[in-house]
Amino acid sequence: MMNTTKELQEKREKYIPKGVSNGNLNIASTASGATIIDLEQREWIDFAGAIGTLNVGHSHPKVTAAVKKQVDKFLHPGFNVMMYEGYINLAEKLCEITPGDFEKQALLLNSGAEAVENAIKVSRKYTGRQAVVSFVRGFHGRTNLTMGMTSKVKPYKFGFGPFAPEIYQAPYPYLYQKPTQLTDEEYTDLVIEKFKEFFVATVAPETVACVVMEPVQGEGGFVIPPKKFVSFVRDFCTEHGIVFVADEIQTGFGRTGKMFAMEHFDVAPDLTTVSKSLAAGLPLSGVVGKKEILNAANPGELGGTYAGSPVACAAALAVIDVVNEENLLKRSEAIGQKIENRLLDLQEKHDFIGEIRRLGSMVAMEIVDNPLNKAPNKQKTSEITKYANENGLLLLSAGLNSNVVRFLTPLVITDEELDKGLAILEDALQQQQQSYTKIGQ
Repeated sequence: MMNTTKELQEKREKYIPKGVSNGNLNIASTASGATIIDLEQREWIDFAGAIGTLNVGHSHPKVTAAVKKQVDKFLHPGFNVMMYEGYINLAEKLCEITPGDFEKQALLLNSGAEAVENAIKVSRKYTGRQAVVSFVRGFHGRTNLTMGMTSKVKPYKFGFGPFAPEIYQAPYPYLYQKPTQLTDEEYTDLVIEKFKEFFVATVAPETVACVVMEPVQGEGGFVIPPKKFVSFVRDFCTEHGIVFVADEIQTGFGRTGKMFAMEHFDVAPDLTTVSKSLAAGLPLSGVVGKKEILNAANPGELGGTYAGSPVACAAALAVIDVVNEENLLKRSEAIGQKIENRLLDLQEKHDFIGEIRRLGSMVAMEIVDNPLNKAPNKQKTSEITKYANENGLLLLSAGLNSNVVRFLTPLVITDEELDKGLAILEDALQQQQQSYTKIGQ
């Protein structure tokens, strides 16, 4: 006999640590496209996509068919023990589609954090250097090394140290929060100067193995850097023999309207880390980039028991086909434009909506006390996402101050699903406006 929602919630409480957070306390039963049906047969529109993992949606028929076909052949001979076709074909495909007109190789792993760790590992081996530079507001994972690189102290780092040494966080531009007296260009130039100063005051460039940058900061609040800044960092790394790593774990596979976000900046990183939407929900990640860097490690120095699971590789090859066949890059831009237009309308009604920003369908709505002081309003953001998650919409927040509502809809979302989700969001904002008005009276 199947457990009820209440019974499963009680079991979750008893057997699973509270440190594993749940934005929504209902239980998924089936899911397709951008809609999940729970055990009570209620419908949930998915604007979270398993934290940006489902660009091709839930249970895409092409992906599930590829997975079923692979499952009937074998589950896991272990690539380090005996090779299989899926790993090799996916490595070839990733080398073809990632930015950079140079000879590439690809290493497959399990999770995004593991990809970042391995990008650092090969960068250190290749350069003979130890230091690692990430950026303020960056997020790279929950392992010890990637926690050290991650900016947000609570909940990601507090009480979990000590962290790995030789990790430094450089400044990263945030145009919305710039000093009002500066133009965008003046502010960008100021951050570039601070970046240069960082390599004088904090860490010497000749000791740095790699700089790891999210082309759009994910957990940091979907912060989009100016093109000039990204180009400067790329050139700085080249000048100083530093490996430039693009963390495309959340931005990859069409999320920003390009296959990879770095394409917006006309920059080719030395290494690119991929995961999340790569395999439509199955655990898989990779490090792709310059052959001479990835080939610096000797046999046995890279790998892992489950690295490059054949079932996940089958899913990933299908995902890449789906993105191309269904024109999801173009669809991503259309979804983003539609969400942005609706948010701009809502911004006129609600003073607490600060900036709306996006690249493709990677859309953010910043929630503030008022548009003049731009002070982050974490409480209101939490109430908006709570209302959504109680009323049929899976919705996530982000940002160093947890005051950004982020949109990660599957790129296969229908216009009907999108409209349903946006209507629930509108209700959530209206609820806040009413309480906002009462407080102000």
